[in-house]
Amino acid sequence: MIKILDENYFDLLINNEYANILGQTYDMTYINYRYSVLHVPVSEFRMCLLGNQPYTIFPHIYTLNSTYSLEKSSVKPFQYNPNFSLFAQGVLIGFVDTGIDYQHPAFLNNDGSTRIQSIWDQTISDGTPPENFTFGSEYKKDSINSALLDYDPFSIVPTRDENGHGTMLAGIAAGSSDLGEDFSGVASKAELVIVKLKQAKSYNRQIFCVGNDIECYLETDIMLGIKYLHSVALKLDRPLVMCIGMGTSQGDHSGQGILSTYLNNLASFHGISISIAAGNEGGNRRHYYGVFDTLDYSKNFELRVDPSDPDFFFELWNHSPYRLAISITTPMGESTHIIQPKFFECREFKFIYGSTILYINNIILEEKSGIQLILVRFKQAVNGLWQIKVTNLDKRASSFNVWLPSGPIITTNTYFLESTPDITITGPGNTSNPVTVAAYNQFDDSILIESSRGFSASGGFLPDLAAPGYKLTCPLPSKGYGSATGTGAAAAHVAGILAMIMEWAILRGNYTTITGKNINNLLIMGAYRSNYLTYPNPIWGYGQVNVLGIFSQLSP
Repeated sequence: MIKILDENYFDLLINNEYANILGQTYDMTYINYRYSVLHVPVSEFRMCLLGNQPYTIFPHIYTLNSTYSLEKSSVKPFQYNPNFSLFAQGVLIGFVDTGIDYQHPAFLNNDGSTRIQSIWDQTISDGTPPENFTFGSEYKKDSINSALLDYDPFSIVPTRDENGHGTMLAGIAAGSSDLGEDFSGVASKAELVIVKLKQAKSYNRQIFCVGNDIECYLETDIMLGIKYLHSVALKLDRPLVMCIGMGTSQGDHSGQGILSTYLNNLASFHGISISIAAGNEGGNRRHYYGVFDTLDYSKNFELRVDPSDPDFFFELWNHSPYRLAISITTPMGESTHIIQPKFFECREFKFIYGSTILYINNIILEEKSGIQLILVRFKQAVNGLWQIKVTNLDKRASSFNVWLPSGPIITTNTYFLESTPDITITGPGNTSNPVTVAAYNQFDDSILIESSRGFSASGGFLPDLAAPGYKLTCPLPSKGYGSATGTGAAAAHVAGILAMIMEWAILRGNYTTITGKNINNLLIMGAYRSNYLTYPNPIWGYGQVNVLGIFSQLSP
């Protein structure tokens, strides 16, 4: 079996500077000029491998950012203006997600042919991989059209979207109109490029104490999916919009992560624009912000652990130059000693009362970010209130952030007692050149309570914009329709708008060198802003997305 699919190997994300050395021992899958995936036999796995090896080489775990109204963004009036009539014809919109129901009417032309240029299904190994890729199966437009005409379509193109999230996002962004369902995607004539992600490997989950029953995805597989979208756009010489409807609370939330940096770079290219969901962590009480008391320079806070969450982790990131130490007390009153910051150390703690095992890494200088990271991993955690004490060893005024995992990795019954909804934008949304999208209820103009909030941990002004994200009509697998709520749905809505702007700018010759960063700035310029709020705003960004506002700004 190909090792990137083989559960007898776990995957690491390595810089190609080390590839020639490590490639003599392990097999690798090339991603781009800078990074590759290293496939390591599970016989070498141990929990404290993270600590002996840098945190940054362990791929982050990503989860989906939506659950299962165009007028609020002025899309329909703008499209039906005869001077514009923009439906993104000739533009590609790409999704790296759970796949697509390619038989759904939302993705068909009037003659019944597909609007999908190609699908790369990472989970199917008996077909032909895309050119320059080593695994999965690619299905191009001709094959999809043949399948649509066959009595057994899956005998020709066997890919499916069992979850429905990918189908939903693609439909919101670019679904064909269905008057009977009162449905239309934003960019209803755009063509689609689809990546169906494979699930995260078992041992990659285990290193971060994530259960095998959780639907989640590896950073490395997402990066390969993005590479595929870009390769298709280059071959077809088309403008490309990418929609990223998933996120992670791992990382320092400053936009310096590997996937964030990759997307930030791509959004500076001509003809590429990227819409990223801000995340749905605003109301989950999974972020703690600590400020030191100048009397003793220590901070105590509490974490409530629910019985349904025995295995999980949290990350404490210290953006100050001052060193932090940590100690933890169980609900039964047992404590670890004070764990000092080190370069390479992983401490394992077992307790007399209960079966809990803690793995604590106090990394004085995390390799990618250059700041201190304290990673705490729980196995078989005793439920109840855990006490965490953080001490500033240099006795200086400073602060720190702590994040629990995003999405379904833990339930909402595990949380910090003194949480804050701010600084909860998930990666890769903490970056500047793509558009990071919050979600609001378009029926009453209120922000969704779950919509993640800014700013970034480094003070960057995020999110960029808020878009409709409450009960948006969307296609679902098996040719049905439903509704979607969350920042993933809002990001898909904005992706359709980005495609419209691409058509106007590049294909109609109005701004042929436009980049994703340029489009981001146009959206910000044209956003609707309330007279009662200050902008940029950690909840609303620079305002509500407004297509008409963009072009009114460009008028003489």
